Amino acid sequence: MDLATLKALKPTEYSEAADGYRSTSDMASAAKDRIENQIVVAMRNSLKGEAATAAIKQLGELGKNFHYIQVECGLVSTALEAFSYEVGAAKGKLDAALDGAQAAALTVHADGSVSYPAGGEKDADGKIPDGGTVNGLTDGTAAAIGRQAANFDPNPHHRLAQDYADQIAAALKEATEADEKWAPKLRALKADDDLTVSDSDWADASADTSGVKDAGKKYLDSLPQPPKDGSPEDNAEWWKGLDAEQQAAWVSMQPDAVGALDGLPSTVRDEANRIVFDEAWGSMQTELNSIPNPPLNEWTYITAGGYPSKVHTDEWMDWHNKYGDRYDRLTSNLKGMQSIQKRFDQTGTNGLPEAYLLGFSTEGDGRAIVANGNPDTADHTAVYVPGTTSDLPGIEGNINRMVNVWHAADAKAPGQSVSTITWLGYDAPDDVVKDAPFEHYAYDGAPAFRGFMDGLDASHSGDSPSHTTVIAHSYGTTLVGAAAQTGHLNADDLVFAGSPGVKVSGADELDVPSGHVWNEEADGDVVPDLGRWGHGGDRFIIPSDPEFGANQMTTDTDGHSGYWDTGSDGDSTSLQNQALVVVGKGDSVPLKPPPDPWAHVK
Repeated sequence: MDLATLKALKPTEYSEAADGYRSTSDMASAAKDRIENQIVVAMRNSLKGEAATAAIKQLGELGKNFHYIQVECGLVSTALEAFSYEVGAAKGKLDAALDGAQAAALTVHADGSVSYPAGGEKDADGKIPDGGTVNGLTDGTAAAIGRQAANFDPNPHHRLAQDYADQIAAALKEATEADEKWAPKLRALKADDDLTVSDSDWADASADTSGVKDAGKKYLDSLPQPPKDGSPEDNAEWWKGLDAEQQAAWVSMQPDAVGALDGLPSTVRDEANRIVFDEAWGSMQTELNSIPNPPLNEWTYITAGGYPSKVHTDEWMDWHNKYGDRYDRLTSNLKGMQSIQKRFDQTGTNGLPEAYLLGFSTEGDGRAIVANGNPDTADHTAVYVPGTTSDLPGIEGNINRMVNVWHAADAKAPGQSVSTITWLGYDAPDDVVKDAPFEHYAYDGAPAFRGFMDGLDASHSGDSPSHTTVIAHSYGTTLVGAAAQTGHLNADDLVFAGSPGVKVSGADELDVPSGHVWNEEADGDVVPDLGRWGHGGDRFIIPSDPEFGANQMTTDTDGHSGYWDTGSDGDSTSLQNQALVVVGKGDSVPLKPPPDPWAHVK
């Protein structure tokens, strides 16, 4: 970039263009929400048949298109703001150098060189040192030599001219580097020429996000930073202190970080995590499409020792050794993501509210936090913590459990709003035998759970605090117990189902009001008695024991996994009792009679 171009440049024009793209991004977001949460919902509830199904599907695709527009225009806006910031800084340096040179009666030429007049003390011959022209130097060694020469020159104008020439050269270099960096980034932010947003388009959007994030580090670093190791309250205050431009930049360049910050509004976390979700889906599906399908002839039979034996074919083994692990990883993660998308698509079905994606990651076994309804405005909020074997690929069952709780609770709270959340925010044990006996999964996950619960409190915007219930199943109860044992647990009620133990010996140790710990143990559930030896409190006491002090709710389900069952005759008593606690009607929960101390005599 030459001097005339930078001198005439108006960085504010790029910032104004960024405002336009940000407005377009906001309009696309609003259109997406209206399609998915109003138009599709109305059609789903009022129209039936093949035509309606096809129309709903097309509208779903249109909503995804608007989401793509939202993401890409957000990136364009942020890229333009970042370029405006960087080139504006360079222009500021140039303007300061030009003003200084003019004030010093120096002449700046079109190529950036600076001329200085004769001046200084007369030499022995009575001659005043001549003037001259110097070029700016940005190379460290050359600049040092130039300044050294200027210092030896008896003309004091030489030294000043060299300084201004160097400043001008540095500003031009900085502006050129900004232009060379951002021009290709901005050219890359465009869609293909069809009207379909494909998996490859989202994979490209993922690359765009990474590109803008890497290029925009200087701009992002100039913005107010989230508090290091901040509490949810600190995070909330940081976010409120950002203006619209700054908030948009953080969502565009760091959607994964924004989506994971406890204390931020649920709408913001959802927006950020939806970006991560769709880009991850596109990238993984595109990669999966590039992997050859596994051979159909997986098995063959050989005879060994006179007996037939079933073994993998050589062809299948070659494929498995080359692609198997990655293929399995991609297909399993996509399975879980399809379950989350399925919940998104169920909005409006039987009154089910909008879903919010409050956390998402494909790292390790995966993480996902899915809310039915907005907890920031809910009168009643329930957070469910699943147990052993819970992971992203198998998240559908855990999502469905809280859908069932939402329907049951909503029916018991007319005129009030309910939000139910599936919290898979920790690394759950993978295997009942090999992993579940160990307590470190619970203690490792406890801080994240406490942070999430505190975050719900910090982001709540209703007229009064939400009544909050934690529902935990199996090993999830162990995590909740560990969270209460090692810190403050921000909850009003605790409901345990099929608990193997919660690391403490009594309900009074669980950091909720007296009488607000509830327990369910169904007939045929063997986990409580087996688990007590590893996760019970003193004397291996678990929540099902009378001396623990929990309210023992009646159950009508069987086994370890039926506590959320529904049927043609309606919801199970086990589920209905949970719903009563969720909406603050625990006094109406039927309890099991206390055990007869003389039963052994009879």
